Amino acid sequence: MEFDWIWKAILIVLAGTLLLRVAGRKSISQMTLAQTVIMIGIGSLLIQPVAGQNIWTTIGVGLILVLTLIVIEYLQVKSDRVEQFITGKSKILMEDGVINEKNFKKLRLTVDQLEMKLRQQGVSQLSDVKWATLEPNGQVGVELMPSAKPVTMKEFSQLQAEVKRLINLLQVPQTTGRPVSQNRGGEDIFKEINQNSSVHPPPKHLQ
Repeated sequence: MEFDWIWKAILIVLAGTLLLRVAGRKSISQMTLAQTVIMIGIGSLLIQPVAGQNIWTTIGVGLILVLTLIVIEYLQVKSDRVEQFITGKSKILMEDGVINEKNFKKLRLTVDQLEMKLRQQGVSQLSDVKWATLEPNGQVGVELMPSAKPVTMKEFSQLQAEVKRLINLLQVPQTTGRPVSQNRGGEDIFKEINQNSSVHPPPKHLQ
């Protein structure tokens, strides 16, 4: 009884892993058409040695497929025309909140399918969407309406600064006495530990 299939199976796994590692780390959902075709071809090719085909020929063909993919990706980086021809362009699905029916028909896409993809991105209403595009890898790109966008840290900081400015403008200056909190407002209470003294000593009855 021959046991060639054992070492062939191990070699197929190792060679397939190496070929896919060279081809890139993108998941299926992020692949372009060319990448998907070549990956499917590699998957079908790697099983051939088990059916009796020469294993070295199989690995060699797989290597050629991967090298072809690398050349295609290199050409896409160098030329926008090649990229548009091989990968394609993004298609507008919604523009200023209005569905582009013409592109929906071309892409054979339904509103229900768009809603499903939007829900996966946490968008609950079509009215919240300003722009929606179908990317070459099948993903949907979304820009929300200004009223539906979450507040960013930058915007929050600007709002906080504006509120503080208004408070300072409306604040009535005090003419008699100074509260303890104002005397010690700019003092770092942690530095007192190293200095063993306070820069602005508090009143004696509070020491």
